[in-house]
Amino acid sequence: MGYLIELYNYMTPERQLKFNAVLENRQANLAVVMENVHDLHNISAVMRTCDAVGIQDIYIINTIIAKHPRFGPKSSSSAEKWLTVHQFDSVSDCVKVLRERYQKIYTTHLSADAVDLYDIDFATSSVALVFGNEHEGVSEEIRNLADGNFIIPQVGMIQSLNISVACAISIYEAFRQKRLSGHYLKASLSTERMEQLTNTWTEPKAKFTFKDRRATKY
Repeated sequence: MGYLIELYNYMTPERQLKFNAVLENRQANLAVVMENVHDLHNISAVMRTCDAVGIQDIYIINTIIAKHPRFGPKSSSSAEKWLTVHQFDSVSDCVKVLRERYQKIYTTHLSADAVDLYDIDFATSSVALVFGNEHEGVSEEIRNLADGNFIIPQVGMIQSLNISVACAISIYEAFRQKRLSGHYLKASLSTERMEQLTNTWTEPKAKFTFKDRRATKY
């Protein structure tokens, strides 16, 4: 922790407290995956919600559209600079990484065997939730590689939600369960990871960059 102390010498006490609180509430066992999402404002809105509930890692798969160079700053409120974004151009490569880090992978898809969002156990499992694009949803490829599908219960005429809305509902249910189970009462990230993030966040004039999908495991 000496490294963190050295960095903290350059911050105000208020900033130090804020960093500590945010890092201690980051959840290493919860992630969001977006597959071929076209609208940058939707991506940015998802990022903002992820930051709000303590999700650090976001996975973006682009197999039919170009890699996103940046996101919509008006929607994200600069949330992306506080997150770690992993970009992939292969579904299988992304799922391989997810399997190393999370016990369960669920896709949002309306199917006969889909489970209710509120039946997913976020309290005792590490989970990655996959959201598809605005027009076609998640691909058959990633559905076949996932552990199952889930749906958000609805009683209206239109059985669909905007991706950023669907994501917000889903991860706030995860937040509710995890908070009740005491997950936010102790640090989830390793000390090494917290030091790494502190370094990234405190670099002078550092610009947000995407994390390479071949990056070292942590």
